[in-house]
Parts: sequence; structure tokens; C-alpha cells
Amino acid sequence: MSDATIEVYENEARRFPPPEAFAAGALVSDRSLYEEAEADYEAFWARQARELLTWNQDFDTTLVWDLPFAQWFVGGKLNVSENCLDRHVAAGRADKVAYHWEGEPGDTRTITYGQLLSDVEKFANVLKGFGLAAGDRVAIYLPMIPELPVAMLACTRIGVAHSVIFGGFSPTSIVDRCDDAEAKLIITADAGWRRGAPSGLKSAVDTALADGAPTVEHVIVVNRCDTDPTMVDGRDHWWHDLMAGADDHCPPVPLDSEQLLYLLYTSGTTAKPKGIMHTTGGYLTQVAFTHKYVFDLRPDTDVYWCAADIGWVTGHSYIVYGPLANGATSVMYEGTPDTPRETERHGDRSAWTKDRLWDIIERYGVTQLYTAPTAIRTFMKWGVQWPDGHDLSSLRVLGTVGEPINPEAWMWYHEHIGGRSCPIVDTWWQTETGSHMISPLPGVTTTIPGTATTPVPGVFAEVVDQQGNTVDVGGGYLTITRPWPAMLRGIWGDPQRYFETYWSEYPGRYFAGDGARVDEEGNIWILGRTDDVMNVSGHRISTSEIESALVDHAAVAEAAVVGANDEVTGQAIIGYVILIGGFDDSPELREEIRQHVATKLGPIARPKAVNVTPDLPKTRSGKIMRRLLRQIAQGEEIGDTTTLADPSVVDALRASAE
Repeated sequence: MSDATIEVYENEARRFPPPEAFAAGALVSDRSLYEEAEADYEAFWARQARELLTWNQDFDTTLVWDLPFAQWFVGGKLNVSENCLDRHVAAGRADKVAYHWEGEPGDTRTITYGQLLSDVEKFANVLKGFGLAAGDRVAIYLPMIPELPVAMLACTRIGVAHSVIFGGFSPTSIVDRCDDAEAKLIITADAGWRRGAPSGLKSAVDTALADGAPTVEHVIVVNRCDTDPTMVDGRDHWWHDLMAGADDHCPPVPLDSEQLLYLLYTSGTTAKPKGIMHTTGGYLTQVAFTHKYVFDLRPDTDVYWCAADIGWVTGHSYIVYGPLANGATSVMYEGTPDTPRETERHGDRSAWTKDRLWDIIERYGVTQLYTAPTAIRTFMKWGVQWPDGHDLSSLRVLGTVGEPINPEAWMWYHEHIGGRSCPIVDTWWQTETGSHMISPLPGVTTTIPGTATTPVPGVFAEVVDQQGNTVDVGGGYLTITRPWPAMLRGIWGDPQRYFETYWSEYPGRYFAGDGARVDEEGNIWILGRTDDVMNVSGHRISTSEIESALVDHAAVAEAAVVGANDEVTGQAIIGYVILIGGFDDSPELREEIRQHVATKLGPIARPKAVNVTPDLPKTRSGKIMRRLLRQIAQGEEIGDTTTLADPSVVDALRASAE
């Protein structure tokens, strides 16, 4: 993005500091938290741990740091499920709603803290009945149904570590994760609703167990869609049968602060996924802190919705552990936010409307909406303004998660969904960090479209150049300079890979591969993965900068950019765009879009080609698979497409590139 364009957005952003009325009622209205953390960040985090959580045994040492290995709140003992459930019930809030759950077909459940605790205690006893104990691992392969957080919390109650596998993953992924973790049991469902039809899960587990995962001894199956799956005698068990016979009393086990809480697998440069390890005390402290302050949480009145999937770290931290630790009421939805809802006035599926998200916000009175930039750009593509016929006035904080949000989408979100009155918290963090790392705080931070601004209190980040020197103003590589409570504790079974992946590039600094730049006010602009930085005639150009310029064109709803090999320039910029309704593809329009990028960013950033496509290749979690775009641009054989939400997109992309 050019300096001139940035100046326009920053000037426009000055109209959107937290409103006076909002700031007056915010949890924080000055920089006191930042000042406290900067003065003594270990003492700062110790205070948060003691104030936000209930400890069975107080810790005696806040941090033991032996790079790259950290231990937080050493000597302390606590239980995650007790912090998320028991203490709220004991305080007289058993009838408080924990989840408003909405199934994709329209079925609903209201689950109180008392009901959730009862189910968790029963299922913890079910797990104990299979001989599971502290230190064991189980896999969870469920749709977005209430049994998913029940299973996770039941594991934490007895010290069993869980490995949640996203419900869209293949049998091979199940085998890889169960083999690596040596999981003893899998919790799954017959199927889950996905875009209007049951999507089989038990069948994928059966295929996986036929191919591998020999450590898995039992499979527990939730009957979600009545698909009548094959059940193997002695191995497979119905959830409802086990729960019907389970005792509803299971005391929480006090666990060491560094007890393994969960494994969550993420992709790496090798074929083997990385088992990211998160432990108990530090993780729960930071997710509770960030959920409270980043979203300005008022648990007595707020209804919070993280429109993500628990299969990813976002759901772990901001659907389950953070909200429940804070005693919040949350919305949980089985489908994707853009899934059409069949209304009474439309009887056939072809006439479904695209108002599901707005309908949920209105019915439950959602006050905080936390969703992905991909979803926001989808709404832009539809041409959605302030949703007609729906009252969204309950919203008071908006959030974005995932890849960096382009300023155009940020502005659209603020204006059309937030009604120009809701602060936007644009957050940067990762599976590895466990919790928000860079984000505004409502009531304190003046927000700017396209940047997550500065690190949250107690987190310390710096941008460095290739030699590891600090960059005060300009571009470089994003590093974290001090350990933080929610940080990963390693890669399961491979400590050397942990060091080499995250701590070897810049000695003493955590670096996971993100490029960033710092503006003159100290705000950090995330430029995306460094492998998404193109080298065109010796110039390093971020894909996100060009994508932002493409979306700035009036005809473009969403865009993706890749660098393709070029004999002259090293790499050539190839753009893929989705047009806003009402615009038709033509050679003239494509050329106009190319020139628009050159005008915004300069001739060096002008794409060699702009291809118009009806959709982009995305995983079921909404992430764009740029690898496939690059293979198409270079005429290469297409790799694995099993994780795509819609594999037919590949054919359309090939046609658009011809």
C-alpha cells in the first residue's frame, strides 16, 4: 500500500477512536495496564493469574525461562474445568446461560453453567470408566455441537490431554494425529450438518482406524444426524448410552500449572504436522485476560459470539476456555456464518436467504462479534449493507481474526455492520501463541484500518531486519522478545524441531515467519507470511499489499495474489479476483484493475495478469490455499485438494487462467 493510501486511511481512522461514551464505560480508559506490564511484566502476569483464576495451590515462582523452554506459575495447582464451571456455579450462577447453541438446520439448545457442569462431570466419569487418567491423550473429531466443549472440559477435569481434529479433515489426518499423540480413544459423531446436508464423521474414523492409529482402543459416537453408522462391537459406544449410566459427580483434579492441557496440530514445512503443546496455568491466564480486556467483556450483560470453529485455536481460546473462565454467555453455531437459512416464506432450498448471521445476532442480542476477514469479504461480495430487516443495535464491539484484514474490508465492516459506532479489535496471534498478542484495547487504543496496532499488555514484539537489528520505522520480520504465559511449550515429541522452527532464525527471539512493518506512531502492520512475500525484479512486495489494492477497486469483492516464476523479473504477480455483483468480466475491466494497482502502489506492483473467478480455493475454515493458485499460475500439476471446501473451484480457476 502506498504512503498516500495509508495516509488516507489513517486520516479517516481518526474519526473512529473509541467513542467517548464507550470509553467512559470501558474496563480500561488509560494506559495503566501497559505501564504496569512494562515496569515488571512478571509481576503483571502474576497478578492476572491470581485475580482471574482460582488456584488450589498458589504458585511460588512466576517464570522459569531456559530458552526456548518456559514454565509459568511454577508450583501452582489448579483445574481448568473448575475455573470454567464449578466456581461460577458455587457463586450462585448455575442458571446463567453458558451457550446459546444453534444447529445449522435451525434446532437450538440453551445450556446453563449448571447443566454444562453436570454433563462434564458425567462424561469425565465415562472417560475414567475406560481407564483414562492424567497424562493420557484422546482425540476429538466432532462437529460444532455442545458435546464438543463438554468432551474438552471433561478431559481437563481429570488431566487427560485432548487433541481436537477439525471435522473437515480427512481420515489420513486422523491417523497422523492419533499416531503422533498415541491417542487411546476417539470421540466423534455419526455426522455433522454442513451446508444443508449431513457430512459423515464416523465413516472417516472407521477408515482411519482401518489404516492405522493402533493405539486407539475405543470410539465414542454422538448421534447428531441419525445416519445409522456402522458400530463395531466392543470398540464403538454411543454417547447417550454411556451418559445415561454415568455418575454425575466427579471432583476436579488439582493439576500442575505446566500439565499438558491439549495438543493442536498445525502444518509445517515438512509433511508431518506439528503437535503444538499448550499447558494449563499460563494458557488459561492469558486467554482469560485477553478475552476480558480485548473484548471489553461485561459478563453480566454481554452475549459474545466468536464465529469460528473449535477445531482451530480460535475456538479453543475464544469459544471454550476464555469465555467460560470469565463466566460469559456465548453463542455457538454449528454451520458457517454465511450458511443460508431456510425461512418460512421460502420453501425450497434454491430460495434460501443469506441472513443467518444477522438473524443470530438479532435473536440472541449479540454484543461482541468476532469473525474472520474472509467472512467479511464474503459479505462485501454479496453487496450487503446494514442488513435490511434485522436490528443489530446490540453490537458494541467488532473483532477480526485470522489473516491480516485489508483496510477496505475493515472500513466496510465498521461502517455497514458496526454502524460507525463499534470499535474494531483487529487481532494478530497464532496456534503457537495460544492467545491474542497484538490487538487494540477498547477505551484505550485509537484504531486504524488494517493494523492490529500494538502488543497487548505483557507482550513484547519488535520488527527486525534480516540481520536481526530492530526496525523502528519500516518493514521487516515480526519477532517476540520475551516469553508469554500462553506460549506453546514445544512440539510434541520433537524439542529440536521446536527450537529450529521458532527460535533459531533470530537468537533469543521467537519468529514464526510473519513479515510486518512499523509506522511512525509505532503501530505494527502485519504483512502476512514471509513466504507470501514476492520478489519482483529485486523488490520485495507483500501479497497482502497488492490484494488490498485490488479490493480497493470498485468492482472487486475479494482478491488473492501469488508470485509465479518469471524468466525476466524472477517472479511475476498473478492476481485472482471475485467481482461484486453487477460487474461483468471483460478484458477491459481486467486491464482497468491492473492499472488501478499500479496507480495505488506503483508500476512495479502491477500484476502481470488479473484472472476473474467466481470463487477462490479455500479450506473449510476459510483460508485461501495460495499453493493451488501458484500451481495453476505456473501450469503445474495440482496437489492435494482434500481440504478444500469446494474442490470444483480448481476447474473454474484453470478456465479463468486460460
